[in-house]
Amino acid sequence: MGLTKPFLDTISTESTRGPLNLITDVPGVSVGQTTFNSGTHHTGITVVKPTDDNVFLNKLPAAAHVINGFGKSTGLVQINELGTLETPIVLTNTFAVGTAETALAETMMAENPAIGDTTSTVNPVIMECNDGDINDIRDVFITKKDVLNTLHQTSQTVAEGTVGAGVGMSCYDLKGGIGSASRVINIDGKPFTMGALVLSNYGFLRDLNIYNVPVGEKLATDKAEKRQKEKGSIVTVLATDIPFNSRQLTRIAKRASVGITRTGAFIGNGSGEIVLAFSTANRVAHYPKTELTAQTAITDDKIDRYFRMTVSVVEEAILSVLTHATTVTDRKGNPRLSLHDALQAYQAEHADPEVARLQAQLGI
Repeated sequence: MGLTKPFLDTISTESTRGPLNLITDVPGVSVGQTTFNSGTHHTGITVVKPTDDNVFLNKLPAAAHVINGFGKSTGLVQINELGTLETPIVLTNTFAVGTAETALAETMMAENPAIGDTTSTVNPVIMECNDGDINDIRDVFITKKDVLNTLHQTSQTVAEGTVGAGVGMSCYDLKGGIGSASRVINIDGKPFTMGALVLSNYGFLRDLNIYNVPVGEKLATDKAEKRQKEKGSIVTVLATDIPFNSRQLTRIAKRASVGITRTGAFIGNGSGEIVLAFSTANRVAHYPKTELTAQTAITDDKIDRYFRMTVSVVEEAILSVLTHATTVTDRKGNPRLSLHDALQAYQAEHADPEVARLQAQLGI
């Protein structure tokens, strides 16, 4: 849960954290997760359900932004063409994408018998990261039933760290996974929310920087690094009830890269950084009653503060991954240390006051 996150907010000057400090602070958004974490199976599924009603019949303004496209996602091309999201979002490992797409399509057809018959087909959205360092990804373990169960068990509760799609993920060569955060801002006297959920699986340890503390360099002195190429990924989902149109959501999604790089990443050649942003305002009817529609939108000359919100909420979601993740023994029997355990081991030898202050700031 995100109730006790002690993180500093060094970017967003006009917003505050939501009551849960999770993506589910956005009204209507829910999350479901299935976790497999035993033997050589360290993998799972995370579902972001964007509304509590039928999203196919009442679509959401949306945009996808590919920062670096080393990935196997589905549905993003149509989102950027039409500017709408019409299904829940499934996050999983690379080799489970096909299974997840089938399960999501079947779920949407069961809810909407007209799909593929008297109306169009459906655009399932699946995004992935490769958990093969920790998980035996060649054993295609996740089943359609697992995905279906996850789709039907969403709630406002969001476990973080070594859970769901994040079980087998790494972050800065430490244990990665799922993280979330939220921000609330007043617009014309009314509160609106932006939430982020990240699937974090990227970065070199030596690059990790938290609140201007080069903690990665410190830890790297105790841990020989073997990797020379960045092959990780991070998937970011941004949800909001702020009335952005799809063009503005594209601009919002682009700013997620700033939140990602604030912790030290450089976005490597073999890394996949994908952002999907949607708004629960300005719904788009599948069966419109009129040809003309009216929408409310933020004026572009006021959008800078929402860019700040985006940077802030994405950075905190990543920090939340690192502080919630727990050490896992990978498929080869080697430990993938959490940030907590790595700092504890470092401090046992060095008693570094700068690291001690950082531990206090992070609550670990």
